[in-house]
Amino acid sequence: MESNFVDYVKIMCRSGKGGRGSMHLKHVKYNPNGGPDGGDGGKGGSIYLRGNHNYWTLLHLKYERHIFAEHGGNGGKDKCHGTDGKDVYIDVPCGTVVYNAETGKYVCDVTYDGQEVLLLKGGRGGLGNFQFRSATNQAPRYAQPGEPMQEMTIILELKLLADVGLVGFPNAGKSTLVSALSNARPKIANYPFTTMEPSLGIVGYREGKSFVMADIPGIIEGAAEGRGLGLRFLRHIERNSLLLFMVPGDTDDIKREYEILLNELRQFNPEMLDKHRVLAITKCDLLDEELIGMLREELSGLSVMSGKSDESVMRSSGIPIVFISAVTGYGLEELKDVLWAELNAESNKLAAVMAEDTLVHRDKDMTRFAEEMADEGEDEDIEYIDEDEIEDLDDFEYEEEDA
Repeated sequence: MESNFVDYVKIMCRSGKGGRGSMHLKHVKYNPNGGPDGGDGGKGGSIYLRGNHNYWTLLHLKYERHIFAEHGGNGGKDKCHGTDGKDVYIDVPCGTVVYNAETGKYVCDVTYDGQEVLLLKGGRGGLGNFQFRSATNQAPRYAQPGEPMQEMTIILELKLLADVGLVGFPNAGKSTLVSALSNARPKIANYPFTTMEPSLGIVGYREGKSFVMADIPGIIEGAAEGRGLGLRFLRHIERNSLLLFMVPGDTDDIKREYEILLNELRQFNPEMLDKHRVLAITKCDLLDEELIGMLREELSGLSVMSGKSDESVMRSSGIPIVFISAVTGYGLEELKDVLWAELNAESNKLAAVMAEDTLVHRDKDMTRFAEEMADEGEDEDIEYIDEDEIEDLDDFEYEEEDA
């Protein structure tokens, strides 16, 4: 069964060309020397991206292979202005990033509902010969062509916006936690990679407060080299305020698994290590109180590594650690308290404000894009639909009117 979650779309977009100006000389029997009266051409339609919170996936654009704006109309006699081409608005989910499909260069992104971003500007209409009249050139026999259209094949990539992003190996209990804390119902089963697509859940807190949690497929060691599924979906938590690492309590070496997860994030995007993090030890219903106490003491000195430099920088304070069981509800209230405190910490708020002003999107690695599009069932190339070329302005003719 084909998934309804689509986070990659490749579309060819083209704005409208401007209409050409008219070269017309008025000649009627009651006014045989009427002079130039050619009108201006209309402007071509532009293409805009518009944020729409009613969408959470790019499914509605999956089969929109070409999006073209209208061309501007040509100018006419009697100073008639050509019609303006209609603008086209592409509604996308909040968190959509646009790349040039040919070069992989970052183009723009849409982050909030109602935001409008100009993608391709329509061509301006050409001036008619009426605009070029002067005392020394009373019958200009030329007019301007309209500006050409702009075209670009773009990649729309969705990065879900959430407050808390879950990071962990397959079967770490991420989906179970989301289902226990929210009304979301992701698939849960006792085998790896049960989660095949990201899902969001709204977690209720005290006094009507809430925050959004994002669950992504589990990542494994070597994901940076293309193993598993999680690396591809890590972009969905790139802009989260907080990362919740989840390691099962029955793991042989919790520290090692945590460090593997950190290393995969570092290889994907080192800036993700600068985010606030919380470590949740899951499946604690399998542990007794004595073992939980031993693990708590063993992990108490776990520090937070930053990704600002090649050297591992340690923060002065350790990472918050919570022992939970999503099945029995053990530690879930404490986890929500810790997450809420971290989300509203002054340092986290300041980091969020700084990120909004200095957010830099890396250019897309096009070497992997073909494989990702193949996974989505998309063709690599989009056929170009040709249209008539702009007409040669030398074909303008002298027109006469009978009264």
